[in-house]
Amino acid sequence: MRNMDFTEAMPILTQRLERGGVFLTVGGENPNTMTIGWCQLGTLWSIPICTVYVRPERYTYQFMEESRYFTVSVLPEEAKAITAYCGTKSGRDTDKIKDCGLTLRYGAGDAPFFAESEWALVCEKLYAQDLSPEHMVVPAPIEKYYDAAHGGWHRSYIGRVVEVYHR
Repeated sequence: MRNMDFTEAMPILTQRLERGGVFLTVGGENPNTMTIGWCQLGTLWSIPICTVYVRPERYTYQFMEESRYFTVSVLPEEAKAITAYCGTKSGRDTDKIKDCGLTLRYGAGDAPFFAESEWALVCEKLYAQDLSPEHMVVPAPIEKYYDAAHGGWHRSYIGRVVEVYHR
């Protein structure tokens, strides 16, 4: 994988994120990964950022709380079985990375990402805040995401993109 400039990568990567196969990985030597559907790229505070969202019920949440760095990896479209597996299994119960035969690589801050990725962003966590119903201006778009079947409200994590890798 080669290191790329964020400004050059952002337009291509933004389109690629919409197709799925996106993983949030965190945790150094014994990392956990989860499939994510929500990820935003942009500029905030005049720096490149990536924002991800994790519910408190998820096993990955404790890793995010304890770690300074996280990664967002985008696997090739043909890795749909891995995406599905990591989206339905919990790291509490199984080692998803081992089960899927993924190869770990490490970026800044010993942040783990996958060698099999088309794209990998290494991010330094800068800010975290819980989403909450009282701050919703228009509730309709979120009704399908927040009910007893889905769990609690997400916490947003804004990370400064420190490395971008592309294969």
